[in-house]
Amino acid sequence: MVDRIYECGFVPELWPEVLKETSKISHSAGASLFVTNPDITAWTASRNSQPIAERFVADGWYWRGQLMSRIHESRHQGFLRDVDLCSEAELDEEPIYRDNWRKLGLWWGAATAFALPTGEAVSIVLSRTAAQGPADAEAIERLDLLRPHFARTAVMAARLHLARAEAASQTLAALGLAALVLDEGGKVLAANALIEGLGNLVHWRAGDRVTLKDRCADDMLGEALVRVALNDNGGARSFPVRDAMTGALMVGHVIPIRFSARDIFARSAAVFVLMPVAAPDSPPVELVMSLFDLTPAEARVARGLAAGKTVDDLAGDNGVSPNTVRVQVRGVLEKTGCRRQTEVVALLGGIFALRVEPPEH
Repeated sequence: MVDRIYECGFVPELWPEVLKETSKISHSAGASLFVTNPDITAWTASRNSQPIAERFVADGWYWRGQLMSRIHESRHQGFLRDVDLCSEAELDEEPIYRDNWRKLGLWWGAATAFALPTGEAVSIVLSRTAAQGPADAEAIERLDLLRPHFARTAVMAARLHLARAEAASQTLAALGLAALVLDEGGKVLAANALIEGLGNLVHWRAGDRVTLKDRCADDMLGEALVRVALNDNGGARSFPVRDAMTGALMVGHVIPIRFSARDIFARSAAVFVLMPVAAPDSPPVELVMSLFDLTPAEARVARGLAAGKTVDDLAGDNGVSPNTVRVQVRGVLEKTGCRRQTEVVALLGGIFALRVEPPEH
């Protein structure tokens, strides 16, 4: 069991099964794991608890009432039962119980919480039915034996993700691209030296946040990040960014990160890349292909679109029917979050298809 807990740090798909085994060990009805910060609450759960945990987060139950706050504030190095934190009368009035759990047949619970070095907090919550009653001392003892391993795995997973975010930003720097890696709330997780040197374009703010000095571009950046957080396929976006001092143009690309969606400790949501305006016949196609996980066929189509070729041109070049190319084009549009082929050209070519008025002097 301990080995499987640590394996979850590298294979997040294993969390539901490990949480299921945790609930069995403690004779609970189900188990959920939450990662929270002021902006977001991520979760995973044993399979039987997943619909409950999803609604628990979506409807904002986590911080309602006093119970979860008391668990976090206790800093107890183990699991606590609800009856250790609240009287039965208080539990009857606790919103989580009164308006949520007990309507679902869940009557009692136990939980633990600990902080991560990345600023988030982690909690593991186990539920029990009315017939099961509160967890006994033996069940809590079994859970307490597992708690240090859950905590180490959570810290390891969080640090591993930050290391990956930093590596991604440095890889982009090696390709000559100024870049930020952002979480769902717009907080900067990693930045390379190239973007840190663009003081005429980027304004660093408190709380690891940035704004663009070009107000129009900053509005578009904010809009794109909102769409990324909502998992909107339109989250990928390209737009012009003007140098505040010289009036020179660069192109900003917001590229959603989809591959880590199953890892609740992976907070990266998007990469923001700033590029000088490039000629359309030399786009950084390979970079964008890797970020969007295009298939080889989709990559050939994307390269052809960026070079100005039509569907019929691509069909002839690749020896396939125009319908096949159209299917591949739809795949490119879906993965890049673009709605039209012209947007793909702009995204891959580093040129946003808008006329930008020159700065006033």
